[in-house]
Order: sequence, then C-alpha cells, then structure tokens
Amino acid sequence: MIIRSKAPLRISFGGGGTDVSPYPEQKGGVVLCSSIDKYVYCTLKTNGTDVVNVKSLDYDTVASYRNIEDFRYDGKLDLVKATIRVMKVGAGFDIFLHADSPPGSGLGTSSTITVALIGLFKHWRNLPMDDYEVAELAYHIEREEVKLAGGKQDQYAAAFGGFNFIEFFPGNTVVNPLRIKEDVLNELQYRLMLCYTGTRRLSTEIIEDQVGRYTQGAEDTVHALNEVKVLALEMKRALLLGRIDDFGALLHESWSNKKKFSARMTTPDIDEMYEAARQQGVIGGKLLGAGGGGYLLLLCEFDKWHVVAERMEKLGGAISPVTFEPRGLQTWEVK
Repeated sequence: MIIRSKAPLRISFGGGGTDVSPYPEQKGGVVLCSSIDKYVYCTLKTNGTDVVNVKSLDYDTVASYRNIEDFRYDGKLDLVKATIRVMKVGAGFDIFLHADSPPGSGLGTSSTITVALIGLFKHWRNLPMDDYEVAELAYHIEREEVKLAGGKQDQYAAAFGGFNFIEFFPGNTVVNPLRIKEDVLNELQYRLMLCYTGTRRLSTEIIEDQVGRYTQGAEDTVHALNEVKVLALEMKRALLLGRIDDFGALLHESWSNKKKFSARMTTPDIDEMYEAARQQGVIGGKLLGAGGGGYLLLLCEFDKWHVVAERMEKLGGAISPVTFEPRGLQTWEVK
C-alpha cells in the first residue's frame, strides 16, 4: 500500500507573534494568513517488516528504526519520530519526505511537515480526526513532545488551508475563513512578491528571546505585540473592503512593530534589502516567520513589480510570485 499526503506552506500577513504562549493565554492572539502553492509532501509505503525507514529527500537523510520506544529526540528527524510515537502507529513502513521550502525559510515548513505526517497516519489507520484535531495534535507534537519553541498559526494554516483570520483564546482556537472578493485576491496576487534573502535562521532562539522579553515585561516588546494584534484586525478590514494600498501601508507598520519583538528579528542586510525595495516601489512588506532570515514578503505598486524584482536580485535575493492555495491537508492512496 502507498499513501501520499501534501499540506500547503503559508504566508502570514499580520498578528504573527501573538500566537506564541503565553501571550494568547493572557491577552488573546490573532493572525491573518493564507496558504500558498508551495507544499510539503509525504509518502507512506508499507514494507511488511518490523522496521520504520525514513528518507528525507531534501537533506538526503536516511534512518531506520526498529523499536519505537527507543526513539530519542536528538535533532535528527525528531518530528517524524515524535509523530510515530504519539500516534502509536507501530512499524512496518517506509516514509519519504520532501518540501518545496526548507525549515528556517519563514513559511512554516516544520509545522507543515508534522501536519502532513499526521495526515498520512490518519488516512492509513482511518482515524476520525477533523482539521482542528489535526492542528492541535501537530501543535502538541512540536511544542510539548519535541519542545520546539514557536506559535500556533502554522499548524492551523496547513491543516485548514485558505485565507483565514485565526483567533487564539485560552483553551481554544477559532479559524475564520475570509470571503475576500475574487478581484481583490487577483490584484493582491498580482502585486505580492516573495524574495528569499539567501539566509535561514534558527527560529527557536528568536522566539525564546521574544518570549523572555514579554514575560519580563519589556515595554517595547509588550507594546509592539499589542499593536501587531490591532494592525491584523485593520488588515483584515482593508482586504474585505478591497483597499490594497491601505493593506500595504499596514504591512509596513506591522513590520516596524514586529522588529521590536527582539533585537534578533532582523539583520543589517535584510534591512538594506527592505529599504531598497521601498525605494523602488514597495508599499509595505515584512520578513516572514520568526525573523532573522528566510523570505521577505513585499507588496509592490502595480507597475513596479519587475523593477523591484531586478533590484532584489542584484542584492542577492531570489524572486517568486505568490499564488494562494484554497485547500489544506490532502491525502490519497496510490493504486
């Protein structure tokens, strides 16, 4: 038997950081995000043995495990081991992993890997899990089992897919799909740009610094988190009303606040790229994910996309357009 799954990566427009504990438990968090047409793919193939074989095609990593109880989280395929252990799926299969973007790029790859793995085992064992249960289990595996620092939006974005406004409350999460007009979505896609900065970052260190500053009551960090939450609400309103230029200005204001979460949020090179983009016709943008590297998301004036792209490439960036993906986690069998 062969089963495949794919789950979409995401871009986060506003509210990122307010989904990281303990902020949402104390004040409530919100995130505006959308899945895009970049994916994590997983394949499960039964092998008729008592062994689990795992191959990561991106990193050319191969590992074999016989006794699941002996799993150790050592930084090598930890999310795979944790998902197998928590879901108690036993052995006798091969796993193949491939992602369109590596961890550390700011597109939520690690969480999306976990969601795609859960999808495989859910399909294989015919488990009655809805999207909320998939996302919550992925969060538990990452944050509580493996103890990776991070927030809660990526698991929900991958499981549900689409353009969502996600609210994080103490004890529960609510995903609100947004009914954005088709012409607004088309215009937004036309003007958005992804620019890979050429560097990856260790999100754990940045998030731990942000959480430390928040829990210690650092005034600039606390104020910035509160502002980012308010701006996410304003971004949602701007999109629903079709005010894309206003949306771009709010992106810029949100990024200005997010840089106050932690001194590690950005670098001089990234700041140089962003300022150069602004000079060439970008209304607003932000660094995706926890910060420190990965992808810049840029909203251009309608006639300046190629001018901005040329400038970013001269500074070492790799450019790609943005296409939204309305679907979340998908699984199927190969006959």
